[in-house]
Amino acid sequence: MVKGLPSDVEVITLFVDDIASSKAFYARVFAAETVWQDEVSSVLKFGGLLINLLAASQAPTLVEPLPVAPSSAGARALLTIRVADVDAVCAALRANGVDLLNGPIDRPWGRRTAAFADPSGHVWEIAQLIKRT
Repeated sequence: MVKGLPSDVEVITLFVDDIASSKAFYARVFAAETVWQDEVSSVLKFGGLLINLLAASQAPTLVEPLPVAPSSAGARALLTIRVADVDAVCAALRANGVDLLNGPIDRPWGRRTAAFADPSGHVWEIAQLIKRT
């Protein structure tokens, strides 16, 4: 561990293609409190974690000299939320117009999972604890 570097993650920033559609998606799917928003961002509170939805056009200065990859580049991360009943949450997601990428699937590492993506292709997984197979 690097001395002085804490292990608590405070904010995850997701670069989004269309801030309006992303705000609408997150409002429809998640019961997260919005703690800040303006024309180019929306910061949502997920328990002790903040998710910052940031218009991709605003991202270059945060990651330069690396380029901001387009959403068409494919999935590069998976954000997981533990739930009590994956099947019930999947039903609620479908009822809210969310298409699942996969699942529900029982995984050998002791989770029942399903995944879906936001409008910019960020993949979210819901996971329920089950007995290992």
